[in-house]
Amino acid sequence: MDNERSELRWGVEQRLEFIEFRLFWEGHVNRSDLMDQFGVSVNQASTDLNRYIGFAPDNMVYDKSARTYVRGPAFKSRFLQPDASRYLAQLRSVADGILDREDSWIADLPPYASAPTPVRGVNPVTLRSVVGAIRRSEAIEVKYQSLSSPDPRWRWIAPHAIAFDGFRWHTRAFCLTDQAFKDFLLSRMLEIRECRESEVSAKNDRDWNTEVTLEIGPHPALSETQAKIIALDYGMRGGNSSCPIGSARSLS
Repeated sequence: MDNERSELRWGVEQRLEFIEFRLFWEGHVNRSDLMDQFGVSVNQASTDLNRYIGFAPDNMVYDKSARTYVRGPAFKSRFLQPDASRYLAQLRSVADGILDREDSWIADLPPYASAPTPVRGVNPVTLRSVVGAIRRSEAIEVKYQSLSSPDPRWRWIAPHAIAFDGFRWHTRAFCLTDQAFKDFLLSRMLEIRECRESEVSAKNDRDWNTEVTLEIGPHPALSETQAKIIALDYGMRGGNSSCPIGSARSLS
C-alpha cells in the first residue's frame, strides 16, 4: 500500500485524507462533500471514493437509506493519524475568523466559545522585510518604539529568527546600536527604510542557542486521582513532562 500511496498525486492524496477525516470525525462522507470542498466533478468525486475503498475496504460502507457512505465498524486510519489538536485548531481558527468556514474540513461545527485573543498589529510589509533580512543575512534600519524611550528612534538590527511567546511575535536580532542580541516586537516596528549586508552570526547569540529543560509534574499535595488528572491534562508520561525551556516548577 505504501508503494501505491507514493505514486499518488498530492491533490488526490489530499482528497483521500479529507474522506478519512470526515469518516473519523463526522461518521459519513459523500460525493457532494468532495465536490464542495475541492471543486471537483461528480465523476472525479466518485473516482476518489472508489479509490479510497480500494485502499481501505473496511473503512466505509454505503448506507442506502441515507444515501451516503458511513464509517465502518472495522475503521482503521490509513491516510492520516486522528489528531484532536488539528480538529480543535480548525475549530478555533474558524471561530476566530482566521480560517474561512468553507476551507475547514469540519462539516458540522459544534457550538464554540473562547476568550478573545488580543490582536497584534503586525504590518505585513514589516514582516516581509524581517523575513527577507533573515534569509539574506542582512541588517535593516527600523524605526522602533521602545517602552524605555518616550519617542521612537531609528536603529540598525540584524535579525536571525522569528519567535512567538504565546501572545506576541518577535524577531530575535543583533542590535548594532546597543551591540547586543535582543528581542524586538514586530508590532513596534513603525518603519523600515534601508538594508545592508551583515556579518553577524546567529551562532554568537548564546541566549538564543542555550536550552534548559523544563520539567513539570503534579503538585505533591494532590491526591493520586487528582495527580492522574493533571498528568492527563498536560500529556504527561511517567508522571511528568518536559520541554526545552525555562526551569522546573509544579502545577496545581
